[in-house]
Amino acid sequence: MNYFKKYDRITGWLVFAIAAAVYLLTMEPTASLWDCAEFIATSYKLEVGHPPGAPLFMMISRFFTLFAPGAEYAAVMVNTMSSLASAFTILFLFWSITHLGRRITANRGQELTPARTWTILGAGIVGALAYAFTDTFWFSAIEGEVYALSSFFTAVVVWAILKWEEVADEPHANRWLVLIAYLMGLSIGVHLLNLLAIPAIVFIYYFKKTPKVTAWGVVKATLIAAAILLFINNIVIPYTVAAGAVVDRWFVNGLGLPVNSGLLTFVLLLITLVAGAVYLTYRKGMAVWNTILLCLGVILIGYSSYASVVIRAAANPPMNSNDPDNAYGLLYLLNRDQYGSVPLLTGAQFSIPDAPIEDVKYAKKYYLDTEGKYRATESVADYTYPAEFVTLFPRMWSTNPSHIEGYKQWSQMDKGKTVFYKGERYEVPTGAQNLRYFFSYQMNFMYWRYFLWNFVGRQSDNQSYGEITDGQWLSGIGPIDQLYLGPQKELPSEMADNKGRNKYYFLPFILGIIGLIYQLNRDPKNFTVVMWLFVMMGIALVFYFNQTPSEPRERDYIYAGSFYAFSIWIGLGVMCVREWVGKLTRKDNVATSAIATAVCCCVPAILAAQNWDDHDRSHRYVARDIGYNYLMTCLPNSIIMNFGDNDTFPLWYNQEVEGVRPDVRIMNTSYLDGSWYIDEMKHRYNESAPVPFSLPQHKYAMAENDFIYVEDVFQEPKPIKQVIDFIRSDAPISRIKLDEQLAVDFIPTRTLLLPVNKENAVKSGIVKPEDAHLMVDTITINLQASSLRKSEMMLLDLLANFDWERPLYVTSPSLVANFGLQDYLQFDGYAYRLVPIKTTYTDLWNAGRIDTDLLYHNLMEVYRYGNVADPRVYVDTFVNYNFNATNIRIAFARLGAELARRGEKEKAVEVLDYGLEQMPVSQFQYTYQYLPYIRAYYEAGATEKGDALFDSYAKNLEEYVDYFLSFPDNRQYLIENQFADKLTALAELHRIAENYGRTDRAARILNLFDWLFGPEGQTDYTEYEQTVLPLFLVFYIFFFSPSGGGLKNPPPPLP
Repeated sequence: MNYFKKYDRITGWLVFAIAAAVYLLTMEPTASLWDCAEFIATSYKLEVGHPPGAPLFMMISRFFTLFAPGAEYAAVMVNTMSSLASAFTILFLFWSITHLGRRITANRGQELTPARTWTILGAGIVGALAYAFTDTFWFSAIEGEVYALSSFFTAVVVWAILKWEEVADEPHANRWLVLIAYLMGLSIGVHLLNLLAIPAIVFIYYFKKTPKVTAWGVVKATLIAAAILLFINNIVIPYTVAAGAVVDRWFVNGLGLPVNSGLLTFVLLLITLVAGAVYLTYRKGMAVWNTILLCLGVILIGYSSYASVVIRAAANPPMNSNDPDNAYGLLYLLNRDQYGSVPLLTGAQFSIPDAPIEDVKYAKKYYLDTEGKYRATESVADYTYPAEFVTLFPRMWSTNPSHIEGYKQWSQMDKGKTVFYKGERYEVPTGAQNLRYFFSYQMNFMYWRYFLWNFVGRQSDNQSYGEITDGQWLSGIGPIDQLYLGPQKELPSEMADNKGRNKYYFLPFILGIIGLIYQLNRDPKNFTVVMWLFVMMGIALVFYFNQTPSEPRERDYIYAGSFYAFSIWIGLGVMCVREWVGKLTRKDNVATSAIATAVCCCVPAILAAQNWDDHDRSHRYVARDIGYNYLMTCLPNSIIMNFGDNDTFPLWYNQEVEGVRPDVRIMNTSYLDGSWYIDEMKHRYNESAPVPFSLPQHKYAMAENDFIYVEDVFQEPKPIKQVIDFIRSDAPISRIKLDEQLAVDFIPTRTLLLPVNKENAVKSGIVKPEDAHLMVDTITINLQASSLRKSEMMLLDLLANFDWERPLYVTSPSLVANFGLQDYLQFDGYAYRLVPIKTTYTDLWNAGRIDTDLLYHNLMEVYRYGNVADPRVYVDTFVNYNFNATNIRIAFARLGAELARRGEKEKAVEVLDYGLEQMPVSQFQYTYQYLPYIRAYYEAGATEKGDALFDSYAKNLEEYVDYFLSFPDNRQYLIENQFADKLTALAELHRIAENYGRTDRAARILNLFDWLFGPEGQTDYTEYEQTVLPLFLVFYIFFFSPSGGGLKNPPPPLP
């Protein structure tokens, strides 16, 4: 046994070192996209991040940033923390596998010989390193996100319960249970996923303490596990704070005491009660109750990391999500109120038209007003629908039109069930369609696809919405892949060379299935434990999240714990292979174990080899530079308005960590639906003046004015200040009563007048003095919608009061589309400036006027491009998407074309060349955004360069056409949207070639179309080729304006 323990420790730390080295070598050297930039920024200054806050993650990350030599290295230190936490996860996974392997050996009554020791250690090596190099875990391991640290807590908890099992009959063994409870309490301050290990823990306890396992015993253990999970998640976490909030409200409103005095009193009473109960049960020898109460106490101690949230919120930092400086703010942060809820067991399905509402349930929501008192406001808690629209296990529940379209596609819902209610006819999904959506989308597409990514192979890292050309699983075995994905021999180079195209040939999956069966036969009790981990952290989450179609990003990171469990089986598969090798060689020695381990090491080896190139982010600076560029676009003392993760969080990182442009106010319009964020915008932060909102708090507090109606009370236009004054009024005439409990304000006209203070506009730099004569006197705002969101109401308030003293920017014209302000924009590179100069909006690619001198300065001298020109940088789907979303290539093309039109053709070519130098075609996927680039080269007279880009794009499209034509007739429908998309681009290239006299290239594309559709071309047309595509081309030829300069609007994303 001592021999085993010695080498178990040594080998475990060796595995840790390998994982740590890999993660540290491949981690991103700065902030990553999505939530990472926000987490790093909030950690660096201990601010309050998005719900539920993750305070322990913030504190540990902050500790690591203390060792950064400068602010620009803070992100490296947070990423290092994630990498080391992930390496420790692999270490504890190794020790968990070797423990389970030892249990199999012990169950069979075998002695732990050196040969068996190395078999078990080999199992640990293979299983742990296999998980270390899986696609999902590796991705999260090397960035500053909560999932790496959350996985660490899960791994430690699983290891700890196995340690308890080992010593359960010894004195003081229950200290392991107390440790587990404490770790779970701490993990609440990182992520709640760790709680899903509770059923596995309960079953280990049950199997250890019960001599004979019975069906009823299993049922009871399951119910106890569910009860513990619900108790912690649904009672301890929310209701301890909820009770404290009630006490605090009584102290503040009833007794006149300071805010949080009641919460502090409640916490002290709770500590006293729990400590007293622990002491009492100890004195009376009530061991079980003493352990239970100790566990509850240490959970609360771990959970107390949230005290840091209240303390830091009281300092009113720039990032202060939900403003939890009081008990109710903390409660709303913990409950993630801003994200809403989804039905699980019962609820209403979508219907066409929308289901009628029988009743509206209201709940009081409390907030802290400006006078330091808690005030109540009515909020819609839920809706009651007629029984005809309510079903068990509702999967298709959203009423969002885009979600309904997705529901129909995934459930193959041509026609639903007809329901009549009060004489009206409705259509709802049938039970079969509901289940079909659950299995086809939620289970298959949103779980099993991710599972197979990690253990079979991945087609590409491109975002998939269901099409078979992107983001599916792929084995690398031709005949199998062809059955599922279509032909694999005529792949376009863009698909074949995608670094996310990883082939594992089923090897990890097969070894895992071998291990699963092996453990089931050799150690069914612990097989049940691992299966609980696998189900709870995978399938159970699918049920719980009840996801809608078309998620904004792939969600595989949610299920990493399930893949962790499967990796245990991969490890145990080595022991089965060792038995097979022993039978073949008729030997039972260390060499046999080494052979089995060496053979199985092909699994982590192929995972590492295939995944390295698309997980190596060691030279990428994209997120940092995107945020930098947005901020550097702005004039001094500007307000930049954005709406998504990747046009907000990188800006926060740059400003809060690296100190870039502290004078700019970053305002996320999505957050403006929350009253806490509006209050936050009214404060001065860094060097940024408050946003000039004028509406008082009670006009937007909590659910107040979540929607504000637009009524045609006045047909004539009204000054915008007058409209805001009308909303500010508390007179009954200014409100619409929706029912007995709820009334909202409204806007009494659809046409608002925004006066232009020309002097201020010039003084603040919004308009250059030489352009002053172009300014209009008044901008007319036209409200087309019947109602506005609270965020839009606040934007109107801002427009009414900024008086052109501060420049306003938006990251997308869509942010002001509802106001009709797209005609008053100036495109400065990464953002659009609101200017009182009219430039008629035609399409997204040509939105706003441009100042060529300023745009040249920004593109050529100011902006940074994430080091994507470095061939060592992999431009993955996220990077491709964000470069497209910022329209930065369009900026180069617009500037080049405008310079060419002014006769500055050499300068135009310089600009265009620099854009391709910084963002090489070889690094990116081809996109419609290259079309204006080609035109710009031709406009500038750089015919050869235009031809080169034209030819490379045309070659890419022709490869796709060849690939799509290789699909058999009965599978053409699978790629019809993608086929049409590529033909659209070819048709546009043809138009460009004709417009700029590139007749040979135009003829080549026309010959391709003739071959596809002409009478002398192919004869074996499918129905699709005979009808849909010719109609598409007729539309293009006859209805596309040759003088229009290109696509009237960029094509929509694929469904």
